[in-house]
Amino acid sequence: MQQDKQPDYHAVVFRDRAAGYAFLTRSTATSDRTIDWDDGETYPVVDVEISSESHPFYTGKARTVDSEGRIAQFERRYGTGGQGSDKTGSGETGTA
Repeated sequence: MQQDKQPDYHAVVFRDRAAGYAFLTRSTATSDRTIDWDDGETYPVVDVEISSESHPFYTGKARTVDSEGRIAQFERRYGTGGQGSDKTGSGETGTA
């Protein structure tokens, strides 16, 4: 590998300001702002809008879709049968 072409891989703190959650990891991301971490070291900090602490899927606050109600609404609007539900052998041609 060419040493001059690789990005700088270093310790960075990612902070989710909405949830008040931060975690230390390694990344190529850079920032001018720094934070004093629990181990007494100073690391660059990158603020993110959403993380696993605030994402609805991971927190269990995701909306559930009422799929049964949507299917019933579709059937009321368009009926239960469609073009593909013909049981008389659609697509076959009769011979005379």
